[in-house]
Amino acid sequence: MNNPNFGRRYARDARQENEHRINWQIRVPQVRVVREEEQLGVMSTDHARRIAQDEGMDLVEIAPTAKPPVCRIMDYGRYKYEQNIKKKENAKRQRESQVQLKEIRLRPLIADHDTETKINQAKKFLAEGCRVQFNLQFKGHRELSHKEQGFSVMQKVVDSLQDAGVLEKLPSMEGNRIVCFFAPKS
Repeated sequence: MNNPNFGRRYARDARQENEHRINWQIRVPQVRVVREEEQLGVMSTDHARRIAQDEGMDLVEIAPTAKPPVCRIMDYGRYKYEQNIKKKENAKRQRESQVQLKEIRLRPLIADHDTETKINQAKKFLAEGCRVQFNLQFKGHRELSHKEQGFSVMQKVVDSLQDAGVLEKLPSMEGNRIVCFFAPKS
């Protein structure tokens, strides 16, 4: 064998992840060899390694419990890369399927036009399938002493969003803020 590092380039990765044994990590005397859906048959492990090395590929044990173990001749680095890409795509798809919570902040003395803008933004979020949380925060004792202004703003929001979403939680005081939740219509 010409290359002294043949079989050692992925040894550390395989030990850490315990996924597949490759090249010199395969220590059984005979293996069944498969190459791109073509069965080469049962042969000695050394002969299978030589075939893989001649092709510039790796000998990867894919079914270690079979008698004899099944090995595939493939480019293990490319295989790992493709598996990593698939794992990232699955994670992305899973993140996208989760319902997100969007928060919209209001103040008790907010202008009517600003309220309409926030309501339109909430309608857009609800149409995208996100939950929406409205927070109306009071700052200072003077604003907190006029809670009725805050509740009237929240009532306007609730009335405007009745057709766009489902009210999950009625507006209620939580400390120095009024909070309510909307969910998208199914």
